Amino acid sequence: MSKTKNAGTTHYEALFIIPNKFTDDEAKILVAKVGKTITENGGTITHNEYWGKKKLAYEIKHNAYGYYGLFEFDLEGKFLAKIDQTLRLSTDVLRHQIIVKKAKSIEEIAKDKEIRVKIDSKKVAEEKKKEEKTKKTSTASVPSKTKDKRVDLKDLDEKLEGILNADDLI
Repeated sequence: MSKTKNAGTTHYEALFIIPNKFTDDEAKILVAKVGKTITENGGTITHNEYWGKKKLAYEIKHNAYGYYGLFEFDLEGKFLAKIDQTLRLSTDVLRHQIIVKKAKSIEEIAKDKEIRVKIDSKKVAEEKKKEEKTKKTSTASVPSKTKDKRVDLKDLDEKLEGILNADDLI
């Protein structure tokens, strides 16, 4: 019996980064190309996400930004090496990682979506509170002490002339 499991399909997740030298539209085409590579090698894509342009934690091959793509797919284990090799040799992919992942049921996916919606609504509410707070501070009236200390422009010019004409300036 071998240590690796080649019989049957396994659920995988592939996360990859496309370099910043491409535009957003070109990056989407490259993400679709990776998906096509998976399906051509016998994989069935169950979920895919395009995360867009993100800042990398550190530079990879002189790239500070990259476009992220994620695929979840079912595949027989013997075909995984071919996909991994294709992504490794591709000049259009900076980094990639393929892991075995537990397949989620429909109920688990629905529950995750509900949680994401709640988190997003909380973020929106917090942003609104921040906006209201900044509006309140910007519309607050100027304290009366500063209103009384206004100086006439003529007086200010006279004082400046007096300072500049002083003999003990330097």
